[in-house]
Amino acid sequence: MGLKAQITEDMKTAMRAKEAGRLATIRLILAEIKRKEVDEQIEVSDEQTVAIVEKMIKQRKDSITQFEAGGRADLADIEKAELAVLSAYMPAGLSDEEIAAEVAAAVAASGAAGPQDMGKVMGIVKPKLAGRADMTVVSALVKKALTPA
Repeated sequence: MGLKAQITEDMKTAMRAKEAGRLATIRLILAEIKRKEVDEQIEVSDEQTVAIVEKMIKQRKDSITQFEAGGRADLADIEKAELAVLSAYMPAGLSDEEIAAEVAAAVAASGAAGPQDMGKVMGIVKPKLAGRADMTVVSALVKKALTPA
């Protein structure tokens, strides 16, 4: 079963269980998927669905930071609940060691010599780790690997 189909089934389950918060979040995911399909006239793949969910997770994290800074714990709690639902649709994350190994392999494969080659390395690493690792962490590891000691 594809990820989109799984999300649709989860929506039906949430409706039957009368889980209003979970249902609202799942509907947001499906709305974003539908928007992308209509705008680009395509059928989204699982990879594209993961990218959509990943973007939504990033938005929720940014919102939580802003709400907490503004003293709006009530709104931050809503965003945290949505974040929990969204996170369930992400593939299993990689450990720091696995990410470091992928970065090291990409540096070796690209023949990168310094920070100016960061784009080459990220071009190799990003498709492999998309949805399975936080790209800001990956970027920091690449920068560290390419910076002379």
